[in-house]
Amino acid sequence: MVNRRLPVRKIKEILRLKHACGLTEREIAQSCNVARSTVADYAERAKSAGLSWPEAAVLTEVQLEARLFPTLHLPPSAHRPCPDCEYIYNELRSHRNVNLTLTQLWLEYKEKHPDGYQYTQFCEYYRRWRDKLDYCMRQEHKAGEKVFIDYSDSLSIVDLATGELIPTQLFVAVWGASNYTYAEATLSQTLPNWIGSHVRAFHYFGCVPRLLVPDNLKSGVHDPCFYEPELNPTYADMAEHYGCAVLPARPRRPRDKAKVEAGVLIAKRWILAVLRHRTFFGLGEINAAISECLEQLNTRPLRRMRKSRRDLFQSIDYPHALPLPQRPYEYAEWRKARVNIDYHIELDGHYYSVPFQLLREKLDIRLTLATVEAFHKGERVAAHARSYLKASHTTVKEHMPLEHRKYAEWSPSRIIEWAGKIGSATAQLVEKIMGSRTYPEQAYRTCLGIIGLGKHYEPERVEAAAERALKFNTCSYKSMRAILATGLDRQRDAEQQPGQTASLPHKNIRGSEYYTTVNQEESDA
Repeated sequence: MVNRRLPVRKIKEILRLKHACGLTEREIAQSCNVARSTVADYAERAKSAGLSWPEAAVLTEVQLEARLFPTLHLPPSAHRPCPDCEYIYNELRSHRNVNLTLTQLWLEYKEKHPDGYQYTQFCEYYRRWRDKLDYCMRQEHKAGEKVFIDYSDSLSIVDLATGELIPTQLFVAVWGASNYTYAEATLSQTLPNWIGSHVRAFHYFGCVPRLLVPDNLKSGVHDPCFYEPELNPTYADMAEHYGCAVLPARPRRPRDKAKVEAGVLIAKRWILAVLRHRTFFGLGEINAAISECLEQLNTRPLRRMRKSRRDLFQSIDYPHALPLPQRPYEYAEWRKARVNIDYHIELDGHYYSVPFQLLREKLDIRLTLATVEAFHKGERVAAHARSYLKASHTTVKEHMPLEHRKYAEWSPSRIIEWAGKIGSATAQLVEKIMGSRTYPEQAYRTCLGIIGLGKHYEPERVEAAAERALKFNTCSYKSMRAILATGLDRQRDAEQQPGQTASLPHKNIRGSEYYTTVNQEESDA
């Protein structure tokens, strides 16, 4: 049974990996960061509901939960549940200091499964499983199934301006069955480089594997947990775009990544060793040289097979791999943002509108170079062209409430009335700021900030600062805050002579006396 329901997006990912990618329950559990029993439960529920993957992809959250969690309870299974030997093995290893025994684990097993095995059969079942652990089985890779991915230190680039050596990283991707290899140099292992290298590797292969097996790099795996690694949302989004799954290698298990480590070793011998005496002045130059060496590596006949890696790839992996989509993946970042009282979300200093019904809700945001998409419970609720203007707004009229009846307390008249409690100049300043925007709601944050200054300063000072801001036409929250912080609100305009502007004392402002002295010295000379 599922004690806590997963997010709909993760449920759909489980069903996609099960039906579209054909992964096992253990592989799906590792990829989605859930328990294997949870994967089995959701797969069984979908099967009982007659729910296939293409149908589940278009269902809403409410519809999917109604299909997977009907009111009628399914009858319990009649077969005797088997012990979870891997759990028993890890518990015995992790709790040696408390002298944990098989007897205690059997008692816990019987509490969960009263109709389960008795103690003798329980121990025998576990010992048979444990006796097979010491055998090292040769990994057999299915055609078109896996690509192993890792990084290695690469050659350096010479900075023409300073002569400094800039290190690079070598990205290596190796097919499991054919050993067909792709490699390129990047400046770092950050997320944009990580995703970009994958996209270029798929383009080089002309197809997509069914499984990506990366090492536990931070750009691809947020939490490199031994049992439940957590994928980076952007990496998972890229895998979904190409229709493949991600199965990270287990940390501290070199057998899981033996293929890519051998590929890295070969890449060093046939690429880095060949180019070790050459000097490079740019990333494009070094990748052009790597491409030439890579071509020789993939077309060189293997001794035992008498075929090249490319020949093996064309005959083994390529026919069984997934086709490339019509367009390559566009790099996107996932963030979270809360909707403010003006039904806008703030991203990199710019404000984007969302439907006003989502006030104060926390949304998932997908950012690309050109677009901004907002999602609520897996459904897209807003989409905008991305803007890089700071302190500006992008507002869709349909997102605004009708006459603001539901949120009348935040109407422009209410804010002006609130500002009027401080003084007439403050109310006039707030009204002028709201009048300068396309929609008054876009100025709510600024106006509330100005009114909030009354919590830190006396009302008389805020009113005097507002008068000064109106006089010099510096109508903004930052200007008001600066006036109050520097004490300019306390200066008397009467102290200034007619036609004379106020100036601040500063060591770089010389004054008329300086030039009088200089002219006198030149005359004497």
